[in-house]
Amino acid sequence: MEKRGTFGSKLAIILTTAGSAVGLGNIWRFPFMTGQNGGAAFILIYLGCVLILGIPGMISEFVVGRYSQSNAARAYGNVGFRRAKYIGYLGILTSTIILGFYAVVAGWCLQYLYASITGKLVGDTSYIIEYFKNFSSDPIRPCLWGVGFVLITHYVVAKGVNDGIERASKLLMPLLLMLLVIIVIASCLLPGASKGIEFLLRPDFSKVSSNVFLEALGQAFFSLSLGTACLCTYASYFKKDTNLVKSATQIALLDTMIAILAGLMIFPAAFSVGVQPDSGPSLIFITLPNVFRQAFVSMPAVGFIIAILFYALLVFAALTSTISMHEIGTAFFHEELHLPRNKAAWILTTVCGLITIFCSLSVGAYSQIQVFGMSLMDFCDSLTAQIMLPTGAFFTSILIGWFVERKLVLNEFTNNGTLKATFFSAYLFSVKFIVPLCILLIFLHQFHII
Repeated sequence: MEKRGTFGSKLAIILTTAGSAVGLGNIWRFPFMTGQNGGAAFILIYLGCVLILGIPGMISEFVVGRYSQSNAARAYGNVGFRRAKYIGYLGILTSTIILGFYAVVAGWCLQYLYASITGKLVGDTSYIIEYFKNFSSDPIRPCLWGVGFVLITHYVVAKGVNDGIERASKLLMPLLLMLLVIIVIASCLLPGASKGIEFLLRPDFSKVSSNVFLEALGQAFFSLSLGTACLCTYASYFKKDTNLVKSATQIALLDTMIAILAGLMIFPAAFSVGVQPDSGPSLIFITLPNVFRQAFVSMPAVGFIIAILFYALLVFAALTSTISMHEIGTAFFHEELHLPRNKAAWILTTVCGLITIFCSLSVGAYSQIQVFGMSLMDFCDSLTAQIMLPTGAFFTSILIGWFVERKLVLNEFTNNGTLKATFFSAYLFSVKFIVPLCILLIFLHQFHII
């Protein structure tokens, strides 16, 4: 088996790991949640949640991965007791399921990019709604686009850590940021855009409640890819002189900045034409195509270009996430079964491709077939978000806080004493008590118990 790769630079670490965190949720969930829950007031609360939950949780997974320099299952077994490897197994299973249904929506983005280029997204709201219904209910096309997206992901991952993952991230993340800034500028220059900016950023503390705190906690948790074993796997490719605390902080801030920019892209354009944006897939596949058409009605060529750039941005955001999820399982099969990387990647691609097909059919041609009253896609989403992700992150925190030798954690935190341990006591306290409590609150909130 070939020598294990490492990311070539600090910039590569930031771009690849931030790419795993930046996804469609940054675009279709965070802006809406911010606007509805007090604007800048919510952002302040969210940043606090990132500080007390997100960054300590990221550092914990970084410690596991970099110390072990191996796939997630072996890493957890090496850093703790032998049975801790099951936390890694859970992360691998979770990321595989997520990749399977995430690729369905990513495939929709790819198809809408094609449709925007070929001029098929031109029409009023009823036309856009009908277009989405016809596409999503088709038994063939969504499956082909979804599986196609898995194959694109496979191509990147199979090329390896440096030639595949790192090179793709160095290309995709700057492109994503560039497209985002271009659309933000175009959106904010529209007449009436100031109302959208105000909706997103004006602090309204009257909307702050205990539920808003719980929403912010949940968003901080899911946005930073905690519980998927992605951070652990990527950290296994970090060099030993990587500053884990600094890297976690930079990644969390970049992820938050992109989410805020996404809001500045969506709300000014929507408010300029009098549309109240919603969240989720309906926002990007039904609401926004019509918003872009109306907002730039006097400049149709600009509206045409903005639509193309927007769906290209979505494809890039989805791809950086699917690459990281695919790598988790690929690294496991590559190292544990001693398979060539390409063959290991094909195992993941085959499994995820099948999940993608079944999930796609469950919200389209065979929507009448349900699991516990939900489509298979919604069931997979609920299973991973409500149970598997919180469980993995909870036990990671317990493992690092209570079972892993303090000296081992300190050595990783300080790069074997070459960095100051300024925040180590605060970090360890957070991992022992605050992070598990926060995850427990998220778990209870997901099930509407609190």
